[in-house]
Amino acid sequence: MSISGTPVAQFTVWDYVVFVVMLLISISIGGYQAVKARGQLSNTQFLLGGRQMTAVPVAMSLTASFMSAITVIGTPAEVYRYGAMFLLFCISYAIVSIVSAEIFLPVFYRLNITSTYEGGLKAVIWTDVFQMGIMISGFLAVIIRGVVVQGSFERIWNISYHGGRLNFWDFDPDPLRRHTFWTIVVGGSFTWTAIYGINQSQVQRYISCKNQCEAKLSLYFNMIGLWIIAICAVFSGLTMYSIYYQCDPLTAKQVRAPDQLLPYLVMDILRDYPGIPGLFVAAAYSGTLSTASSSINALAAVTVEDFITPHITFSDQKLSWITKGLSLMYGLICIAMAGLSSVMGSVLQAALTIFGICGGPLLGFFLLGMIFPCANSIGAISGLAISFILTLWVGISGHVYTPLPDHTRPLHLSIAGCLFNITEPLDPVTGSPWTTINPVTELNSRPAIADTWYSISYLYLSAFATMVVLILGLIISLLTGGRKNNVDKKLLITPRDLVCCFCFADTSEITPRYSTRPRTVQTVLSTFTGEGHQGEVG
Repeated sequence: MSISGTPVAQFTVWDYVVFVVMLLISISIGGYQAVKARGQLSNTQFLLGGRQMTAVPVAMSLTASFMSAITVIGTPAEVYRYGAMFLLFCISYAIVSIVSAEIFLPVFYRLNITSTYEGGLKAVIWTDVFQMGIMISGFLAVIIRGVVVQGSFERIWNISYHGGRLNFWDFDPDPLRRHTFWTIVVGGSFTWTAIYGINQSQVQRYISCKNQCEAKLSLYFNMIGLWIIAICAVFSGLTMYSIYYQCDPLTAKQVRAPDQLLPYLVMDILRDYPGIPGLFVAAAYSGTLSTASSSINALAAVTVEDFITPHITFSDQKLSWITKGLSLMYGLICIAMAGLSSVMGSVLQAALTIFGICGGPLLGFFLLGMIFPCANSIGAISGLAISFILTLWVGISGHVYTPLPDHTRPLHLSIAGCLFNITEPLDPVTGSPWTTINPVTELNSRPAIADTWYSISYLYLSAFATMVVLILGLIISLLTGGRKNNVDKKLLITPRDLVCCFCFADTSEITPRYSTRPRTVQTVLSTFTGEGHQGEVG
């Protein structure tokens, strides 16, 4: 039942048509690129390209890659329950784009790292461009229809304001608070830098540009794309709250999980527009495709270049088939792992928690090698391992012992205006059904550490992991002879990298001093730990 008491709408034929057309267009883009490059039979040609991509399509691909179904579905639900503070991530996106463009990108270009999955990358990028357009269209459909239903955007804004949803400026320094200005801007910047600064699928995108100038531009254009997606997602959440502020579908048990709220809204307010609900589902699915396609290609490339070719010799044609087979295998694994998301609570928090657990230690690992010439492999690997174990411990424990409401601070929701009957007794204060959980029993079963160490904001996991690697890695390196290292300065972040975006000549014009064997980002990690390397990679 919807809030009006009528049955919830179902997909129509036109919705399925829109969805199928979206899939066919995505497939045709990949098919066109495959036919266009049908003469490229070797694995080197499949994995490498001419580095001819320009900034705009790469930027849109960068945005689409990690603004996935998690954003389409999870962010509006986050805003609905906790407020529009999520919009502060726009500050984090700006910081991340600058750091990635001005610090990490120059180092990767000096190493002459080549895009390792360009025979499939062109198809992925142009598919992402199309899919990003679908994602924005889905958001706009919800926002525009919501404005029509409510009569004006001013009404949506006023309801959100009086409902406490416009809570942007919370400067509480408590690290146990789930979301504040500091957790989002500081913690979020570390989390997203681990994605855009060193992540295989993102780095290999922007270094596929024809030169370093285009690569930097792609990151700055990507920042604008991230802002657009974040604004659309936040306004979709505010629109949803303005419609359900007196009849919360989650409390009324019309949906089973917060991440079902936006699909429920779509079927509720767009039922009279055949094809539009299908557009929204296509938007969510587009986000999934863009993320999965880039990740699967990256996993296949890393496996081939880091684990197969260094140890076993195959012909280029066989390596090409192995790469394609690995892509299929990783695709099936991704489908299987998607089933685990149903038990991880909020899909947005779960995703960013995983990013923090995995990306934080790697970010510290890269920074250790790029900043400190004395860092060696013993210190770097030791710091990485300890950081990962500690962060994994905190992340899993925080999921088992979920933080109490005084840390997460969910905002008030009501069902006082619902038109259907509620059989459970209502709380006279909140207007919601009485909780069936005894809070005293729940508190007595929690260890004391659950409300301190385990309750740290999930956005701080990446920052914590990064600092652990830097501190422990540096100490262990110094204790194990790291001061004797002789490291090529090109492997380090230099003052020149920090001065200006376009002050210096393009490093892509410099004759490369490195091996021309195709490499992934991970294959040069050994050079970052610095043990007598003189610039030779591979």
